Amino acid sequence: MHKLIIAALVALFSANVAFAEASCDAMAAEKKLAGAAKNSYLKKCEADAKAAAPAVEASSCEAKAAEKKLAGAAKNSFLKKCEGDAKAAASAPSCEAKAAEKKLAGAAKNSFVKKCETEAKAAK
Repeated sequence: MHKLIIAALVALFSANVAFAEASCDAMAAEKKLAGAAKNSYLKKCEADAKAAAPAVEASSCEAKAAEKKLAGAAKNSFLKKCEGDAKAAASAPSCEAKAAEKKLAGAAKNSFVKKCETEAKAAK
């Protein structure tokens, strides 16, 4: 039963992200954007939509706590840590975004992203 609830939450989150991407495309078309301006707009719009995702993550934390059958202080502690981790992950720019800011491509981008992700995992 708990796995079903988690699957439903993941599906809901995925649907929200997919809807946000579709609505971003629609808004870009409405504004008659093309080329680099359209790409830039879509990138920002999708990032904004993903930033709104921590609310879904919070309900995911609730589901995880229920799956672990936590209650009382243990549940509160777990929720606080889980939601904090979700917010930190959402607010930190991704390694892909950092590579894009540096305008890296090809092997240089791949190397940078791999190193960045390794450092991020080590920091946790």
